[in-house]
Amino acid sequence: MKKTAFALAALGLISATAAQAQSSVTIYGLIDTGVTYMSNVKKAGVNENGSRFGIDSGISSSSRIGFRGTEDLGGGLKALFVLENGFNGDTGGMGSSGVLFDRKSVVGLSGGFGTVTVGRQADYLDDIGSKYTSAQTFGSNSQKGAHANNIDRTSTGRNDNSVRFDTANLSGFTGSLYYAFGEVAGKTSAGQGFGIGGNYANGPFGIGAAYFQTKLSANAAPYSAGDTNLKTFTIGTSYQFGPAKLYGAWSQGKRPTAANQTSRLASVGAARKANIFDIGVDYALSQNLHLLGSVIHSRMDFNRVAGSTFSTSGKTTQFNLGVDYFLSKRTDVYAMWSNLRAQDVVNPGVVNNAADFGAWDDSTQNVLRVGLRHKF
Repeated sequence: MKKTAFALAALGLISATAAQAQSSVTIYGLIDTGVTYMSNVKKAGVNENGSRFGIDSGISSSSRIGFRGTEDLGGGLKALFVLENGFNGDTGGMGSSGVLFDRKSVVGLSGGFGTVTVGRQADYLDDIGSKYTSAQTFGSNSQKGAHANNIDRTSTGRNDNSVRFDTANLSGFTGSLYYAFGEVAGKTSAGQGFGIGGNYANGPFGIGAAYFQTKLSANAAPYSAGDTNLKTFTIGTSYQFGPAKLYGAWSQGKRPTAANQTSRLASVGAARKANIFDIGVDYALSQNLHLLGSVIHSRMDFNRVAGSTFSTSGKTTQFNLGVDYFLSKRTDVYAMWSNLRAQDVVNPGVVNNAADFGAWDDSTQNVLRVGLRHKF
């Protein structure tokens, strides 16, 4: 009798252990904090610029903490979830006020067919940006302004209430479909977003492209809910030449609902059309030491009232240089310099996004950043 009870207990323990082995939960994250100097930042309440010196979070990579897990359902099918929160390493505050998992909140299924996720997430343009633009070397928070206030969504554009499908890897090719529900009663098209993208990787070579479109969620005279609000496309490529990785991308974003600009200097985020060119290099002097460089050039068109004498176009050019030293696989220190020049538009500023730390006019801005990044 005792032997039978022991056998049953052992069997139960083995079954419980096997069940646990079929599911897993991982806590992960990244904290990136450093010292930043900026020239020509708009002073509060006055039309003057001044220098700024301080500690900032998310300089090269946005600070975050996340939870992800999977459960093996059998037959090659898995359930999964990802919950990811952005935070400010310099203050401990949340990245987005009132949104706990602002970076990602999805549940889904994966298998031989690919992966389907539902919730708050980015579209495939974010993947393209991380592979083929300066976001991969200088961080998405260091290029949004130069990318016309991220009109091309290559520095992350997220939607609530979205569904994303990613194919399995098919001999180097991966594809993605994306749809965001507008959830406006009586008008399905209001607030909609949809995208499509793909990438091909073969050894040292990679190329990818993606398209995304959104519609107005509410009336904004003279436009109506359901009218197209944004159309944006990016194509990018990279090649690894020994120690040097060269990359480049071209983006075009259009905003059919952009308002007429009445100020002499328009803001980059008010463009009705923007063409963005981003090229760069990541050169590994050694396994631990990387030299970085890139140039981002944007040309923007603006709507003006009839008879206006103000310019209908403007441009920005950002030069980036940096050095990144990896103390380990998870920890690195870096120093980066950026110079952002504007012509016939307000200088949007290098760090974060347009108007956060930009000038009040088209003055040239220089930014020097020294930081420490740790992944866990």
